Amino acid sequence: MQSKIKGVHLECVKAAEIDEQWSFVSKKKQPRWLWHAIDHTNGKILAYVLGRRKDNTFLRLKKLLEPFNIQRYYTDHYGSDKRHLNVKLHCPGKRNTQKIEQKHIQFRTRIKRLTRKTLCFSKSPFMHDTVIGLFINRYESTGC
Repeated sequence: MQSKIKGVHLECVKAAEIDEQWSFVSKKKQPRWLWHAIDHTNGKILAYVLGRRKDNTFLRLKKLLEPFNIQRYYTDHYGSDKRHLNVKLHCPGKRNTQKIEQKHIQFRTRIKRLTRKTLCFSKSPFMHDTVIGLFINRYESTGC
């Protein structure tokens, strides 16, 4: 089943993995989180949002996922997932989030701003979000 939105064809997704990844801006006391969702079958990124580790950031991601008509959500046991996903569609646990955890490792390897101990860090949230967003868009479009 496909839906057409503004000239873009979206495939319905049977299952998606959702998780968040920590980084920081200027200093570690200013955390910044990359929230993203991937297709459980092929590992392609469906949507991503950068922000705080708060419910409103998760809700922004959830809104971006609505057109995909996702039938099952695989997440870790973080509270936002439990509060805002339908219990019948939500399947918390580490067993089905292996692909998104692997994606975290790939991002940490390729984007030095996401590594925990680094000299390369962002001084502004705008530049931080821009660099990560450009990488994700390029990475997903070329399949590198």
